[in-house]
Order: sequence, then structure tokens, then C-alpha cells
Amino acid sequence: MSEKPNYGIDAPGVIRNLILSGLAVAVFCIVVPSWQIGPVKLLFFPSLLVSAAFLITPGVLMLIYSKHGKFKHRDRILDCVPWTGAERVLDVGTGRGLLLAGAAKRLTTGKAIGIDIWNQEDLSGNNLQNLERNVDLEGVRDKTEVRNENAQKMSFADNSFDAVVSNLCLHNIYSQAGRAQACWEIARVLKPGGVAVISDFRHTGEYLGVLGDAGLMVEKQPLAWDTFPPLRIITAKKPA
Repeated sequence: MSEKPNYGIDAPGVIRNLILSGLAVAVFCIVVPSWQIGPVKLLFFPSLLVSAAFLITPGVLMLIYSKHGKFKHRDRILDCVPWTGAERVLDVGTGRGLLLAGAAKRLTTGKAIGIDIWNQEDLSGNNLQNLERNVDLEGVRDKTEVRNENAQKMSFADNSFDAVVSNLCLHNIYSQAGRAQACWEIARVLKPGGVAVISDFRHTGEYLGVLGDAGLMVEKQPLAWDTFPPLRIITAKKPA
């Protein structure tokens, strides 16, 4: 059997902590369903079992998204770009290359470039080696290029890309000023007439505002309820 690309588990530490915490609460309420304090009997089982479900359920939903849902959402993001096949595309926060490889498959003479600093907390196995393995397995090595760069300070010249895409990246910049700087950089490197497509589960209002201030024509799509957490896509077109 041929090896398949592996795009990892998003936010693995969060998923682990949610599921383990929920299981711990469930075990406790089964082992100690009630507690007698003098004449008062405290019933733990119903309330703690509900608490366990509230912890485990989001962890499971995040895991399902990582293994299945993100492939559908990748296509949803890429479908926002009016492809000709000749585009020069930038993937901001490329991780293990899900968007990068997907974009490259839509190209003929174009090039897809991915940048990242590969934070291990964001994605399991998040490193350059796993990215390169996926690119090879997808058969798009000749259409891709990867750089170790920070989204807040890109080395590309102004007006370098026909399209910029990004998923679940910018929220990992913890300061509002830093996220704004990344959005300004995306606007700067985008060619006139080009489109930026940014997907995230929070701060999307910030991205919308900054990209609008940068002179781009911005739109937001409804929340995608088949992802978890629900993600929103922002599109921003640079006037020609």
C-alpha cells in the first residue's frame, strides 16, 4: 500500500486536555456518585457527567475536523480563488502543507509558496520535514516552494502574489498589533486584482477591518458549521 499524505491533528494539546479532563470527571462521578456530609447527601453523578460530556464533546469534534472536516474546508477556501492555473500563490502558516498542496494542484504554470515558523503547539508533527514529505506524496514538489518566514514581516516584494490563502494561522499571533501587521503584510504582497482568503475561528472582525483599511474590498462568509470550532472565511480583493 502506497504511503498517504498526513496533515496531522490541529491543536493536539487542546484536544488531549479536553478529552482527558472529561474522562477524569466521568470516572470520578462513577466512582464517587455521591458524598455524605452530615445530614446532607451531595449527588455528583448527574451534574458531573454533564460536565464530562461538555469537555469530551468539543475534543472529539476537533478531532473529527482534523481527520476529515479540514479537507472539505480546504476546498471551500480554495474555491474562493478564480483560478486560471498561472497564479503565484502564497499560503500563510502552511503547517504540513494542506492548503499549499491543494493550491498547487490547481496550477499549471503557476507557483505555490508556503511560509511558516512551525510552532509545535499548533499542529501535531508540525515541521518542515513532514511538509516536504506531503508535497512529494501529493506530486506537487515542482510547483511549490517553502520558506521559514514570519507572517508579520515577509521578505516578498510589494504586489508579488495573485492570491494569498491562510487557515487557522493568524489567531496564533497573540497581540492585536501583531495580527494587524500580518494583515497589512498580506495586503502589501497581494497584486492589484488579486484576492486574499483568510479562514479562522476568532479575530475575523479584526482581519476584516484591517484589510478594509488597507484599501481592499472585503467580504465575510457565514460561519461554517461543519467545522469545529466553526470557522469563518474572509475574502479581500485588491483593486486593480
